[in-house]
Amino acid sequence: MSGRIQEAINSTATPLEQRAQWQALLAHANENGARSLQDFFDADPHRGSRLCGEAAGLYLDYSKQRVDATTVSLLVALADACGVDKAIAAMFSGARINTTEDRPALHVALRAPLTERIELDGHSVVPDVHAVLEHMANFSAQVRDGRWTGFSGKRIRNIINIGIGGSDLGPVMAYEALRHYSQRDLTLRFVSNVDPTDFIEATRDIDPAETLFIVCSKTFTTEETLTNAQAAREWCLASLKDPAAIPRHFVAVSANPEAVGAFGIDPANRFGFWDWVGGRYSMDSAIGLSTMIAIGADNFRDMLAGFRAMDVHFRDTPFVRNLPVLMALIGVWNTNFLGAETVAVLPYAQYLKRFPAYLQQLMMESNGKQVSLEGHRMGVQTGPIYWGEAGTNGQHSFYQLLHQGTRLVPCDFIGFCQSLNPLDKQHDLLMANLFAQGEALAFGKGADAVRAEGSVEALVPHRVFEGNRPSSTILFDRLTPHALGALVALYEHSAFVQGRIWNIDSFDQWGVKLGKQLAKSAQAELLAELPDLRHDSSTNTLIRHYRERRLGEETRDGKERR
Repeated sequence: MSGRIQEAINSTATPLEQRAQWQALLAHANENGARSLQDFFDADPHRGSRLCGEAAGLYLDYSKQRVDATTVSLLVALADACGVDKAIAAMFSGARINTTEDRPALHVALRAPLTERIELDGHSVVPDVHAVLEHMANFSAQVRDGRWTGFSGKRIRNIINIGIGGSDLGPVMAYEALRHYSQRDLTLRFVSNVDPTDFIEATRDIDPAETLFIVCSKTFTTEETLTNAQAAREWCLASLKDPAAIPRHFVAVSANPEAVGAFGIDPANRFGFWDWVGGRYSMDSAIGLSTMIAIGADNFRDMLAGFRAMDVHFRDTPFVRNLPVLMALIGVWNTNFLGAETVAVLPYAQYLKRFPAYLQQLMMESNGKQVSLEGHRMGVQTGPIYWGEAGTNGQHSFYQLLHQGTRLVPCDFIGFCQSLNPLDKQHDLLMANLFAQGEALAFGKGADAVRAEGSVEALVPHRVFEGNRPSSTILFDRLTPHALGALVALYEHSAFVQGRIWNIDSFDQWGVKLGKQLAKSAQAELLAELPDLRHDSSTNTLIRHYRERRLGEETRDGKERR
């Protein structure tokens, strides 16, 4: 065990719930628990223009959150007591803030300008990042303009990204978000699920001679990704016949050159990245190669500039005006002092339809932890559940629960002032719905207003909206690559700040490992006749049930039946 990890484990930090600043927030929550959003707005007619901020082209309105100036002041005091400022400085300096894995979390280096120096063990990583970006740009240009051809000489028209987790969720979200800027004579698809249906459907209607696979795996050992990559290899060879075709139809994003070469991929077509880039923070690394092929290097660099603009704001801005910090603190307030267990992310932009799924990994894998940095069981709730749906679709699905359900669900509304696809006044209708939903959640409709509308008394309770349900609204002018970068960085840094306050490691993910380990042993048992199963009675019964039926009716009366 490294000295840094041992030092963290041996730390005697005061438990969060025992800190004076936490106790002050508890007292404040008890004192102000009866105040509603209507009370806040009545007391301050200018609240809507005060509790807001702008940075990196992003406008954040948090006036419909159940906070006031005192709340924000107490939350900032908590951030100060938890050393958030020192943690931010440590991250940007390349310190090993991922303590359980003894490594930095240097995703900010992925968008740093070449003039900046960010050191790791005395070596600046920024030139390495730019070398990979240049490699990506050169290759992307060749695919986009047709210079890169397949083994038979045909132009590449289909790009399939094979990955899982951060090697899939980021690229597919970015592609969908920036589809407006994509080169339309290229088809991009994404395969992540080990379910063979995912691969079969992605390749059903395309020509192997015109298809390029990007295999994304840092270690090049991820079971799901390598299983799909092997299926892709066999699919190509079934048509192209010659193993010499593989280097023309496969490239890799990996830190394992030996495994990449053994697969048959030309080492020159390996795009590297580093163990200081976590998967869920990697969409702006070489993992974004499919994004760059789709939108071009210039647009990709514009996205990096959006990331960078939010990075600088986060690093240099006092907490009371720091948008990622304010979002994080409000999230802590909602989770730990108002009892909220989930956050609904509601982008009023069809292009952002995959953004809630992307945030699920970013936020829940980062902060879904039950022990502190010292290994002690947490005494407070940590990361909430993130979920959501795009635009007005959600209004006809789950908004009933948001407005009249028994659970408190804070909401993040995301919208754009200008449409990329103007069609009469439809964008105005879309945005009118966004603003109306936030207003309805905040202020509701009381029984007297329902009666004034002529409702019969028996229906009054059913038509009342109690309101007082918190939300934030994030606005940009347009959904550009720059805007997407700033939006993602906003949530990245918010997750980090919450992790520091909760005193957990936001950059490890040990929780994904156990299920994978158990699956390896179970897989052999699904295929073999091993009556001596050693699981619990439920799992043993399920395995036997599956074995009996896995090959269909022809095995029902054979040896598989047990």
